[in-house]
Amino acid sequence: MTAAGRISVVIPTTGRARLARVLDDVCTPGGVLAEVIVVDDRRGAGTPLPGIRPRYGAPPVRVLRTGGRGPAAARNAGWRAAGPGWVAFVDDDVEPGREWAAGLARDLAGVADGVGAVQARIAVPLPADRRPTDAERNTAGLATARWITADMAYRTGALAAAGGFDEGFPRAYREDADLALRVRSAGYRIVVGDRVTTHPARAGGPLASVRAQAGNADDARMRHKHGRGWREATGAGPGMLGTHLLTTAAAAVAAVAAAAGCRGTARAAAGVWAGSTAAFAARRIRPGPRTPAEVATMVLTSALIPPAAVGHRIAGELRARRLPAAILFDRDDTLVHDVPYCDDPDRVVPVDGAGAALDRARAAGIATGVVTNQSGVARGLIAPEALSAVNARVQELLGPFGTWQVCVHDESGGCGCRKPEPGMVRAAARALGVPPRDCVLVGDTGADVDAARAAGARAVLVPTPRTRPEEIRDAHRHARVAPDLGAAVDLALGLPPRPSSRTPGCGRTPGDGRRPGLDRAAPVIPRP
Repeated sequence: MTAAGRISVVIPTTGRARLARVLDDVCTPGGVLAEVIVVDDRRGAGTPLPGIRPRYGAPPVRVLRTGGRGPAAARNAGWRAAGPGWVAFVDDDVEPGREWAAGLARDLAGVADGVGAVQARIAVPLPADRRPTDAERNTAGLATARWITADMAYRTGALAAAGGFDEGFPRAYREDADLALRVRSAGYRIVVGDRVTTHPARAGGPLASVRAQAGNADDARMRHKHGRGWREATGAGPGMLGTHLLTTAAAAVAAVAAAAGCRGTARAAAGVWAGSTAAFAARRIRPGPRTPAEVATMVLTSALIPPAAVGHRIAGELRARRLPAAILFDRDDTLVHDVPYCDDPDRVVPVDGAGAALDRARAAGIATGVVTNQSGVARGLIAPEALSAVNARVQELLGPFGTWQVCVHDESGGCGCRKPEPGMVRAAARALGVPPRDCVLVGDTGADVDAARAAGARAVLVPTPRTRPEEIRDAHRHARVAPDLGAAVDLALGLPPRPSSRTPGCGRTPGDGRRPGLDRAAPVIPRP
């Protein structure tokens, strides 16, 4: 423990050889750090990670595995496994130096309560005997970038308030700026500390700049989440998408005109393409070493970058448009373990992974709400104030939710709100200011699926032992079926599948946190 409280370090890695040196620098004796969490994000990792060994007097090192889900998911796994306090994210390709831990402690010791993050100063050494290459200049930009997680410490409270990293950013690009904007929106400040971390210049091969254009898809996600002013807010600069679009369009017009026999149009469009490409190449060649190899690389990649950038941007815009505006959740057996006609807030227990799943939705900028049948009120089994107390406990444990829609009628009430009627889904959409067609309802019964379909929304069924076989069969035809809540949210968000905590229709796995005495015999308990 330090004056700043508990400090943990999270290092996401893909197994780079430099990891061992990072650990040697970070794991210095002295008791400043509580622990170091290495998150192995290799797909099908079978070989040991470099540098994982005990160090005398140093903080303990433990390894988590995320199976290649990307840096955002790896960092989320790391900070959620850490204790409350501060979490310092350090990349596996930097050079922190042996005084890093002491410098981190000094940076965190004097910060005000309203500070949610403290960024390190990043130094990128460039060659002294020649001009830097294009790749080296790109890396040098990290020295002036805002909020990069090459070395960035966050309060766990700030991370929780923002929902953590958005796992919809699949690469190490923009996910740090997106998090920082959301942390600041949550009321925290971000400051720069005094510690200095060195980031060696990258090489990456001759086509690295072309592969880097995949980041244009992440730019589309940033615009979708934060509006057109996101570049100014993050200090990212104006970008070159407009120029790349012009260049790509000119090439396309030239090709189509040539195929159609319109030679004049083809020549004019080809001239625009050639001039734009030449200007782009010259701009990149001018500050570099101008060796034959570097010039050839710049000429080739300057022709390939514009269509790659435009293609990735279009793909990113299409993916962003497919995201739901809101995810609505059934309450019992979807968000929390079902206690029939529960009137005791102390018996509210979230299902496995509920908090992390909701964090992923909120980090992606998706509104959330609850739509729940609670017929126990009409049957006289739950007092209205007891129901309110139970819902408040759910909100406390898993909120905030943008809307709560609760039907207290029973089957004989003839209302339009009780699922499978669409009333609550439509009311939730109105409360959140989104059309029902842009909503996804996650629930455990056929009534949830039917209510979503009747309202024009989409549905994901998460079966439990109480879900009828015919409901699962119908859901496969009319909706999506997921093994657990986390997988349901990932389906809605278009994220890749992750290991499931349970199998559809087979119950929850042992050790899931269900309190003793909460199991019940499904056939004799009517649905709420």
